[in-house]
Amino acid sequence: MNWYLLGSIAYVLLTIFVCLRVLYDIRSTTKTFAYLLVVILLPAVGIVIYFAVGANYRKNKIYNKKIINDSKLWADIRKRIVHESEKTLDTGEQEVKLHKKLAHLLLNDNSPLTGDNEVKLLLNGENKFPELIDALKTAKHHIHIEYYIFENDNIGNQIKNILIQKAAEGVKVRFIYDDFGSRSIHRQFVKDMIEAGVEAYPFYKIWFIALSNRTNYRNHRKIVVIDANTGFVGGINVSDRYINDNPKQLFWRDTHVMIKGPGVYYLQYLFIGDWNFCADQRLPITEEYFTYTQSKKGKAIVQIAASGPDSDTPTIMFTLLETIAMAQEELLITSPYFIPGDSVLDALCIAAMSGVKIKLLVPHHSDSKLVNAAARSYYREIVNAGVEVYLYKKGFVHAKTIVADGQLAIVGTANMDHRSFELNFEVNSMIYDKAIATELKEAFLNDIKDAMLIDPQKWENRSLVKQLPEKLCRLLSPLL
Repeated sequence: MNWYLLGSIAYVLLTIFVCLRVLYDIRSTTKTFAYLLVVILLPAVGIVIYFAVGANYRKNKIYNKKIINDSKLWADIRKRIVHESEKTLDTGEQEVKLHKKLAHLLLNDNSPLTGDNEVKLLLNGENKFPELIDALKTAKHHIHIEYYIFENDNIGNQIKNILIQKAAEGVKVRFIYDDFGSRSIHRQFVKDMIEAGVEAYPFYKIWFIALSNRTNYRNHRKIVVIDANTGFVGGINVSDRYINDNPKQLFWRDTHVMIKGPGVYYLQYLFIGDWNFCADQRLPITEEYFTYTQSKKGKAIVQIAASGPDSDTPTIMFTLLETIAMAQEELLITSPYFIPGDSVLDALCIAAMSGVKIKLLVPHHSDSKLVNAAARSYYREIVNAGVEVYLYKKGFVHAKTIVADGQLAIVGTANMDHRSFELNFEVNSMIYDKAIATELKEAFLNDIKDAMLIDPQKWENRSLVKQLPEKLCRLLSPLL
C-alpha cells in the first residue's frame, strides 16, 4: 500500500475542505484571500494557523452575554434611557445636533445618549492613576474593574491593595482581567485578591496559548465603574510603563477619561454583560447599579460605542466611518496601530479630497515591527489624498483618540485596525462637548510638536527595497 500517496490525497482533501470553510466562514474578501494564501502556501502550518486564529467562532454564540434582557427593571431602565436620549437629541447643544446621525447610529445599538455628565481628560498614567486611586478610595457600594493588561508591578500592587481594603470594608469588588494580556498576575497575585474577598475572573481562560483560538478574541476593554456614578475608560492599562517617571525608559503617550454622571450607565451594562459571561454566577440587573448622583458641574453629552465578537455589527468601525463622513472641516486622529482596511482607508481619502483637513498621528517606531511595517504601507495612499501623517518620535504613542470639527471627542480602547473592528472586545467614549474637544485638540497639537511630518514627495520616492517589506506585511494585515 502506497502510504505516501494516501497521505497526499488525504492532505489535498483536507486543504480543499479548509479552503471551502474559509470561503463560507469569512465575510471580508481581503481577509479571505489572505487566509487562502496562508493555508495553501504553508503546508499543514497554514491550516493550524487558520483554526487557531482565523476561524469565525461567532456563529457558535460562545460570547453571548447573559444579561437578563427580559427583566422588568431592565425594560424600565431602557425605556427611561430611550426617553432621555430623545430628549437630549431634541434639546441638546450644538455639538450633538451636528452629529445627530452618529447619535442615532449608536441609539440603534441601544447605547443611550446621556446629558449632564462631568468629563475629565486624563493624559498619561501620571494623571490617570491618582484620579483612579482617589475614586476607588471613595467607593461605598461596589467597584467594577476590567482591564486588558493588569501587571504585577508598583501601580498594579497599589490598586490591588486598595481593592483588598475596600473589600474588607464591605464594598463589593468585582475584577475581570484578560487571560492573555494580564499573564503576569495569573498565579499568586489574583489568588491573594480572591482570598481577601475580591471576586476575580479571567475573561476567557486560555489553556493552550500556542494553539488556542481564544488568544485571538481578547477583551481589550479598560473599564472601571464605581458606585454607578464614576467611570473610567480609555487606552491606559494598569502598568508602570504608562507613568513616565523614569527618563531613561520609553515615554508612553496615552489618553483616558473620567466620567461622572449617566454616561456611566452603558459602561456598567457592558461590565455586567462581561461579568455574567466569565464569572461562575449571574449578576442581576438591580436599581443600585443604575442610579447616579447628579453632578453640579456636569454639562457634557456622552455616548458609549462598544463592539466585539458578540456584536451583530462592527459598531465601532461604523461609528468611525460615520465620524469621518460627517466631518466638515477637520479631523485629528491618533492611533498606535493603523491598519484601516479598505472601507476606512477609502473614507479618509474621500474626506481629505473633499476638503476636510485631516491630521493623523502614529508611532515612528511601534512595539510591533510587523504591525508597524504593515501600517507604513497605507501612508502613501492617504498622504497622496491630502492627509497629513505625523510620526511620533518622543516615545510610543498609544492613545486612541479623534477630534472632529472641534465639537466631538472620541477617547477609547479601539485601534484603527482589523483586530479592534472585528476580533477584540472594545469600547469608546463619544463626548459631544466643545470644551473637552478643545482640550483634546490642544493635546494633539502639542503631540505633533514631537513628531515628524511625512513629506509626500520623499515618501513617494523611497526605494523599492524599503517598500517591499511593507508591501509583504500588508498582505498579512487582515491577520494581524
